[in-house]
Amino acid sequence: MRTQVEERFSEFFEKWVCQLEQLQQQLLKLSEETLQNEAELQALVSKVTYLHKEYYTVKWAAAREDVLAFFCPVWSSPLENAYNWVTGWKPSMLFQLIGSLRKTRLVNMSEEQLKKIEELRLKMRCEEEKVEREMERQQVAMADRKMVELARLASRVRNGGEVVEVEVEGLVDVALKVMLSGLERVMKAADCVRLKTLKGVLDALSPLQCVEFLAATCMVQIRLRQWGRKKCDQNALLNH
Repeated sequence: MRTQVEERFSEFFEKWVCQLEQLQQQLLKLSEETLQNEAELQALVSKVTYLHKEYYTVKWAAAREDVLAFFCPVWSSPLENAYNWVTGWKPSMLFQLIGSLRKTRLVNMSEEQLKKIEELRLKMRCEEEKVEREMERQQVAMADRKMVELARLASRVRNGGEVVEVEVEGLVDVALKVMLSGLERVMKAADCVRLKTLKGVLDALSPLQCVEFLAATCMVQIRLRQWGRKKCDQNALLNH
């Protein structure tokens, strides 16, 4: 049974991926043209970055209602979820992608650009580690003394009558709110690192390089989704 947030975001995400696929086709087409217009390149890059910003705006609004939906998303396949890093793609993946593209598409990167990318990579790695430490802190907090005492109290509550049960339920609700608030904070911090990494990379590249880079990042995301769905369909057939 899906929650309202899961239903709404699933519907939004399907439309969002369709838009991403359309933009990826435009990126590929434009990158392969012999004569490129710089204004046209920049306009298309802006469309893609706007689409990503829209995704996070909708995601954050939905997470205020149900943050847990984003830690085990029903709109993604198990394969996609396996490659998730704190509810999304891992920022350092973009630097790996640039390394791969340098052998084929981004062959003309200057020393200055490479220096900027390397500085950004080191900076974003520190940001990733900060998010990971905070996520670990949230997970470890599950075993702190207060939570253990509350769990013990909740397991004994049935012997204490209705009044005690209401009191314990109130304490559990407060504890859950604190936990969910912590998870939402970590999720947003991870999303900020993703957006900062994307912006930093695009700022270091020329308009044509941005188009080639975004075409590749979109392709990776779209293919992973297709492969994940294919695997789910295969598993469904095996189970019948």
